[in-house]
Amino acid sequence: MKQLAKLAVATGALGTALGGVIPDAQAQAYPTKPIRLIVSVQPGGNLDMIGRSVAEKASAGLGQRMIVENRPGANSTIGLTSVARSAPDGYTLVMVAQTALIAPMMMRNPPFNPVRDFAGVSLIATLPQMLVVHPSLPVKSVKDLIALAKARPTELNAGTSGNGSGSHLALELFNRMAGVRITRIPYNGDGPAIIDLLGGQVPVKFDNLSTSLPHVRGGKLRPLGVTTPTRTALLPEVPAISEMVPGFQTSIFNGMMAPAGTPPEILARVHAEIVKFVQTPDIRKRFANQGVELQSSTRPEEFTAFIKTEYVRLGKFLEDLGIKPE
Repeated sequence: MKQLAKLAVATGALGTALGGVIPDAQAQAYPTKPIRLIVSVQPGGNLDMIGRSVAEKASAGLGQRMIVENRPGANSTIGLTSVARSAPDGYTLVMVAQTALIAPMMMRNPPFNPVRDFAGVSLIATLPQMLVVHPSLPVKSVKDLIALAKARPTELNAGTSGNGSGSHLALELFNRMAGVRITRIPYNGDGPAIIDLLGGQVPVKFDNLSTSLPHVRGGKLRPLGVTTPTRTALLPEVPAISEMVPGFQTSIFNGMMAPAGTPPEILARVHAEIVKFVQTPDIRKRFANQGVELQSSTRPEEFTAFIKTEYVRLGKFLEDLGIKPE
């Protein structure tokens, strides 16, 4: 009996030791097969563009393909839910923006919790927005738009890339601070919203600066103002909205997350590739010319903490705006 007891103790000790070794070995071997990077919006938007650029760069560094898979729908919750329910092994990752935090707040029975069900990998970019209009709209400034909106309350429409998106929040904030009521038209992502904006089906949109910039330079859209506190060097002639609406300021973040429970060593491995991505000079220059500021978290835990803080802040923001679950 004593020998059996000793064997049990020894076996237990060996199991404990191996429990610490096996995950490390798995992380060191990672990745041994292609990685899926879920983008929960349609192709063509900013989150998709950044995700594809990260995947291309990371594939070379990881030695395995990182394959972008667009899974749009239900205000991004289809793609996000699929990742939340995936195995936490590092082979399913997801690009995230504010929508990942806000979308579940807009639902009475959300299928996931962004704080509980995900682990941070890294912040990747921050993006200013720009208030743009179709050239057919008879306004040339923020002041003109406010005057027109007050003269025609609820008649003006603005496209947004879904409930709880950055464009949605910017519009609601603008309505509140400018004292107007521009009606929101939600789309399934930025791509379809931009198509209708360019076609004149919706005349107004808060859009990512990077997405609108080529259309503005091509004369297809008219810029009224940027959402940064001061003017941007890319379009110095375009005023900051805060020049007309004091205190107005918004921005969007893009980052990457993994299912909760993903080994820290694997998170750190992917994080290291994102750091390389944001620090590559030609990539930084290319995105800076589009109005995108690349920046990474110092470590995965920092991005997890950022998500928790943003979740609380945005929840209070929605409450202040009177936006409730639908």
